[in-house]
Amino acid sequence: MALFDAWCNFDETKDKRKRLWRLTEREGAREDIQAELADAMRSHYDRLERIAKDVDRLGYAAAAKILKAVLPQGAKARSGDLGEILATELVEGKTRFTVPIRRLRYKDGREMALRGDDFIGVGFDDDDRLWLLKGESKSRQRLGKTTITEARTALNRHHGRCTPDSLLFVANRLLESDDAGDQELGRSIRDEVGLEALRPNRIDHMFFTLSGNGAPQALIDDWSGTSTDRNHYVVNLQVEDHGEFVEAMFDEVAQLGDD
Repeated sequence: MALFDAWCNFDETKDKRKRLWRLTEREGAREDIQAELADAMRSHYDRLERIAKDVDRLGYAAAAKILKAVLPQGAKARSGDLGEILATELVEGKTRFTVPIRRLRYKDGREMALRGDDFIGVGFDDDDRLWLLKGESKSRQRLGKTTITEARTALNRHHGRCTPDSLLFVANRLLESDDAGDQELGRSIRDEVGLEALRPNRIDHMFFTLSGNGAPQALIDDWSGTSTDRNHYVVNLQVEDHGEFVEAMFDEVAQLGDD
């Protein structure tokens, strides 16, 4: 994805079906991608065309007030949301999967974390058969072993399959769409809940981390210890001034401006 290509250095280590990705910011690159990232963040909370209509009807100040009503204000909620957003953007930029539903649009409280799998990617093989990606994201100033263990436990639950409630959430949102392709995909995902037809090697896992420290040894050990019965992605995006970065990005998102 142009965002990450312009922003980060990318280091990859491979071991059979496992990939360890370490991303670090290029010096001075954040300023170049800040506006693009802010726009991507807005799209996870609302449709950009809907925000644009608010601007047309009400002006920038009122449209910004509407957007701010759904943005989290607490540092913890903001950090968690940004981790999920960046994970989703990375999935769509660096893998063959798409993430068809922007979960943050459906939060029932802006400070509340959504339950279930953090993100679900959808892809197809060469024979047009369904393939899924189950993902967990963690965002911390300092990433440590306890957080890593929690995420791996979540990925392994339900025998490594996407949890039924998470799949149904995605499927039902797609079935509500007016687009025939979305409806067909929603039906396929809903069928998977009932049939569990996908073999384990057709359900990839991704563990995404955003942190102030680089990938700690515990994360590398986690990657080394994962099985080879499916594709695994373990990712660390290091942003040294993690807390300041999160705060600055949400301030940028809330400012629609008039230029």
